[in-house]
Amino acid sequence: MKEDTDKSLIYSASTVISKIIEEMDALFNIKDDTFPINDLYMDQVLNFFNDKLEYTLRKGDLDEKILTKTMINNYAKMDLLPPPVKKKYSREHMMTLIFIYFFKGVMSINDIQMLIKPITDEYFEDNDSISYEEIYDRLFNLGEMRIEHLKDDILDKFESSKEMFDDLPEEEAEYLKIFAYICLLSYDVFVKKLLIEQLIDDLKDKESSLL
Repeated sequence: MKEDTDKSLIYSASTVISKIIEEMDALFNIKDDTFPINDLYMDQVLNFFNDKLEYTLRKGDLDEKILTKTMINNYAKMDLLPPPVKKKYSREHMMTLIFIYFFKGVMSINDIQMLIKPITDEYFEDNDSISYEEIYDRLFNLGEMRIEHLKDDILDKFESSKEMFDDLPEEEAEYLKIFAYICLLSYDVFVKKLLIEQLIDDLKDKESSLL
C-alpha cells in the first residue's frame, strides 16, 4: 500500500496532463494582433519570445532560453529567416520565428529551411493574393479549432492506458500504465513525423513546380 495516493504515478501523470491541457490554449493565442505594431530590435524580440513561450520549457531547463541572438543569426544564415531591415525585425519575422519554434520539435533544420523558404520568398513582402499575416492567422485559427479534439485524444489515450495491467501488483502496474501511455503518445508522434518527412520529400521532388 502507498502512504499517500496523491504521490502515485497515476496521480502525478494526471496532474501533468491537466497542466498541459490548460496551457494548450496559450499555444494558439500568439496571433497577429499579439505582436507589437512597430518593428523590434533583437533584444526586444528575445524578450517577447522568452516571455510568451517560457512555459513551454522543460522542467529543469529554466536556465535555457526560447530564443537567443545566436539562434536568430543562424536562422538568417541558413535562409530560414529573412534578414532584418536596419537591424529591426518586423511582424513577419516574428511569425516566421513562431513557425520555426514549433517545427524544430519534429523536423530537421534542413527540412524546415526547405519547407519555409518558398513561403517567405513569396509572401514575406507584399503579395496580391494573400498577406503573410493572413496565412499565419488562418493556420493558427485552424489549430485553435482543432485543440479540443487534441485534448480529447490526449485524455482518451490516458484513460485507455489506465485500464491496462490491472492483473499485476499495484505499484508494478502503475509504472507499466505510464509506460503504456507514453508508448501511445510516441506511436502517434512517430507516425505523424513519418508523414511530415514524406510530405517534405515529396515537396522536394516537385520543388521546381512550386510557387
